[in-house]
This record gives sequence, structure tokens and C-alpha cells, in this order.
Amino acid sequence: MKEQKRSRKIAMTPEEVDAFLAEQRTVRVATNGTNGPHATPLWYVWHGGAMWLTSLSRSQRWADLQSDPRIAAVVDAGEEYLKLRGVEIRGRVEVVGEVPRTGEPVPELEGPEQAFADRYSGGTMHHDGRHAWLKLVPEKITSWDFRKIGG
Repeated sequence: MKEQKRSRKIAMTPEEVDAFLAEQRTVRVATNGTNGPHATPLWYVWHGGAMWLTSLSRSQRWADLQSDPRIAAVVDAGEEYLKLRGVEIRGRVEVVGEVPRTGEPVPELEGPEQAFADRYSGGTMHHDGRHAWLKLVPEKITSWDFRKIGG
């Protein structure tokens, strides 16, 4: 993975990145489409060093990623300047499991699906036959925590 070169003084440690991604609930993802960039919010889980995204399999985002799996994902928080913090993850997604997801046993999805269910649906994973899983393994992580500026 590429090392963060800029703003290292306000960068989060790997432990801080893990904690931040575990507490936030929404990610904004940007894909490359034939008509230009496409940005959308999604729910996610950070599990095993990867960002797991559930996406409608009949969507512009899905179509974009089938032709170009590169993606940028941003999770951010804070209202005031000295409280802004966030993480940008860049990489390529891979599809895991059946498309759309109906619940067939997929060992690689056991952990992410349980984490997703615990976070968003009271511990039970619901497969609606419309969504599928995308796994984003970071090629580069950039983070910032303006609380480290002080003042």
C-alpha cells in the first residue's frame, strides 16, 4: 500500500483509522463512468483491513465498476474546522459472492455480513436479491484529523 506523503502531521495512525471507520456509518464512493465521475453514499463495514460495500447490482455504480473497478471512498466527520477528520481509500473493488446476493454460503462473507447485520439491522442479515458485495482492499489510505492541529 502506498504511504501517505502529505499532511502527515494530522494523519491518523492505523489504529485511529480502524476506530474511525468502525464508528462512522456512511461512505461516499466515486466511480468512473462513461459519462464521467459518479459519486454516491453507501453503507459499509470495515472488516479485515478491507472496506466491504453492499451495492444495488442494477445501478449506475455497479455498471461503472464492471467496466472500471477503480474506486475512491471517503468517510468524514466534523462540523467545525478544528474537528474535521476523515479517511480516503483508493483501490479496486472485487465482487464477492453471487450477484445479486441471495444468501448462498460464502465463507469470505461470513465476517463482513455479520458485522454489517450487527451495525445496520439488529444482527440479522437480510438478502433482498437486489444487492451484491464489493470488497475494496486499499491501495492507498489518506487520513486527516484536524484535532491534531491544536489551538
